[in-house]
Amino acid sequence: MESKPGLEGVAQAAKQAPGRGLPPVHLWHPEHCGEIDIVIKRDGLWFHEGSPIGRAPLVRLFSTVLRKDPDGFHLVTPVEKLKITVEDAPFIAIRVDRDGESLRFTTNVGDEVEAGPANPIRVEMDAETGEPRPYVHVRRGLEALIHRPVFYELVEMARERDMPEGRRMAVQSNGAWFTVGPLS
Repeated sequence: MESKPGLEGVAQAAKQAPGRGLPPVHLWHPEHCGEIDIVIKRDGLWFHEGSPIGRAPLVRLFSTVLRKDPDGFHLVTPVEKLKITVEDAPFIAIRVDRDGESLRFTTNVGDEVEAGPANPIRVEMDAETGEPRPYVHVRRGLEALIHRPVFYELVEMARERDMPEGRRMAVQSNGAWFTVGPLS
């Protein structure tokens, strides 16, 4: 594969992914590593060199080669690994649907994920505001912040349940229970 440096190379590698699935970024371990001025803001918007990336298909394309490593988030190709900045979670869960015994989330970049043992829901409390910050695992260590209206839907679905941390409000998906908050 002919490689091009930087953003153009990332886009080229993502487009060459086999089939309709995600590129196998977990198998790519390129030697070349650098940084690129891409920031994923807390609200899920992607910026390059201070300007928003306005083309949704381009953001989707870049999201497919995103990987979380111990030293941070990277866009990865077979020949290049470029570190980016992620202010919170790289994705936003913008929709949830109940599908039988599953909760199916849709992200701002078009990923669909069913919550369950492999894709847990977790809720942290924001240290500054005291507000809940809910997340769902999407793939390989990448999470989506659950958008506030979607979280309200989860709270509406929640039932009282004895959880390891005590009696809580929780939702079930694919046989697993997830705490969404304390009893009100």
